[in-house]
Amino acid sequence: METAIKTHGLTVSYGVHLALWNVSTQIPAGQISGIIGPNGAGKSTLLKAILGMVPTLSGEIEVTGATEQEGKQDQCLASEIGYVPQRNCVDWDFPITVLDLVLMGTYGRLKWFQRPGEKERADARAALIEVQMQEFADRQIGQLSGGQQQRVFLARAFVQQPSIYLLDEPFSGVDATTEKIIMDILYGLRDKGKTVSLVHHDLTTVNSYFDHIILLNKQLVASGPTQSTYTSENIQATYGVNDMQIGDVSKDVIDV
Repeated sequence: METAIKTHGLTVSYGVHLALWNVSTQIPAGQISGIIGPNGAGKSTLLKAILGMVPTLSGEIEVTGATEQEGKQDQCLASEIGYVPQRNCVDWDFPITVLDLVLMGTYGRLKWFQRPGEKERADARAALIEVQMQEFADRQIGQLSGGQQQRVFLARAFVQQPSIYLLDEPFSGVDATTEKIIMDILYGLRDKGKTVSLVHHDLTTVNSYFDHIILLNKQLVASGPTQSTYTSENIQATYGVNDMQIGDVSKDVIDV
């Protein structure tokens, strides 16, 4: 199986706080992968380390031929990966429209000091159509619902034309209808050969959503195909809860 992303002995800390320890895992190409674990497990940190947004203490990250080692980030990752951040990391009061936010996804392919032109605007509008947000193009981003905001950031990732999509808690604060819309979009990306990986919290949907999972609690607990990896034993090891069966989901062990 082809691999889109590999980590080898990845260790990350925030000051004296250890976020990830010696994590060696992989994200397969052309599949949808879920990154699962309790609050503070390092799930978001794993994505940020792959993107070069946080420095690594040790280890190596390989992304489709680009390599980051000991904090040295290859610039080609900007075009390889589309990133959808957590909603709480965004300033929703910033005076920018939906269309202008999506246009930001085209900046990586423009020359220095070049401004987006008609082609980039057409691409941005096409991306908004893909996520069913075209009628909101002129809205200020803070005027959108949580699910609409997530779809706009997904459209921004679309216009980068990446081969890999990383999403950090894309279903946080969205309703069931919007979650289904987003998942249908992600299935479409997978069907086109794209790689999709997302931080996820709802244990009841893991089997139906993901081809592959990574169970994480600062250290790697298990990773592999969902069918063989999503077991009661691995869930117990990840969340530290005894006698927990698949489907016995408690908000006490899931960060929401």
